[in-house]
Amino acid sequence: MSDSVPQQLVEEVTSIVKSVGKIPVLEPDQDYYDAGLASVASLTLLLDLEEKFGISLSDDDFVECRTTRALAELVGGLKA
Repeated sequence: MSDSVPQQLVEEVTSIVKSVGKIPVLEPDQDYYDAGLASVASLTLLLDLEEKFGISLSDDDFVECRTTRALAELVGGLKA
């Protein structure tokens, strides 16, 4: 993934993932499933991201992202 993602966007996405997954500590390049995000929380995460940023995420693209930095890059590309 690229380093061109704005840090603020990475932080916003990280905050949403932490909130949805009830994960107290999560680094942007850490696999959020390994950090404790339950797969059943994925739908809530997807919907929260779509609502927050006014975008539509494809399931295929969403499941390929396993870090908040990757999600932020995906979100940023759709917002542009």
